[in-house]
Amino acid sequence: MSIARRSFEAKAAAHRRARAAAAAEVARKATAAAEPTRVQPAIATAVMPAPVQTPAQRTRVRKQVTVEQADGSALRGDLTQYEQHLAKLQQDRLRLKQVQSKAAKSQIKRELVAEYDPYLDGVLAADTGSPDEVLTTLLVWNIDAGRFERALELAAYAFRHGLETADRFRRTLGTLVAEEIAEAALDALAAGDAVGHVPVDVLARTADLVTGQDMPDEVRAKLFLALGRSVLANAGDAGDAPGAESLSHAVDWLQQAIALHAGCGGKKDLERAQRLLKKQAGPAG
Repeated sequence: MSIARRSFEAKAAAHRRARAAAAAEVARKATAAAEPTRVQPAIATAVMPAPVQTPAQRTRVRKQVTVEQADGSALRGDLTQYEQHLAKLQQDRLRLKQVQSKAAKSQIKRELVAEYDPYLDGVLAADTGSPDEVLTTLLVWNIDAGRFERALELAAYAFRHGLETADRFRRTLGTLVAEEIAEAALDALAAGDAVGHVPVDVLARTADLVTGQDMPDEVRAKLFLALGRSVLANAGDAGDAPGAESLSHAVDWLQQAIALHAGCGGKKDLERAQRLLKKQAGPAG
């Protein structure tokens, strides 16, 4: 074999080795990037978190979660608090699957959600923004359980860090938060349900929180409709009738709802709000 031929083959072999090494590095980086979203131990064999009953136990769990999040151990497969709570979440989902009644599911969630609070407090304290299926799922469950303040706290964290919901929800996080809270408010208003009532300030904070979130116009319209109707809910009681400022806000929200989605069902509400506002202003001159 000529010297020129040997030199050519040596260069070709070196080129192939370099390409193989580059491909291996790309695969390694892709694996590393996906690592935070995987849970290494099998869920079936994961250690379930011990029942948290006392303030001391709650503090211990919260501190452990904060430490794990801060040093990155929550992203590795060593039975962290995240993995234990993910295992608990899977078991609680199975429990909910056995129930068909939506009302019964909500009641179960009301019993379950507080059990995750120490873990979630630790995540919020660490503020690392690591992918967290427990947090994004409990955000939704807290809405279902009527714990709107907690849900908004979790939503603010998730928005700030660009977290998204699990695929099972099939909606962006902004869409889900706006729609679930709006529907909870509208359902409670339609049923005259004082227990499930969503305060106007919660709806207003939700609207502010999702301002920069992309979502279908119909969903944002639903949230504005819920705001307008909530203000009007007390208008039938002279003693609790909304003032001019609240009615002015209601008119604005209802106009926005109709502008976003003409078929939202808020036209009669808008007419009523405008009549009440005019009545509050009194006769001209």
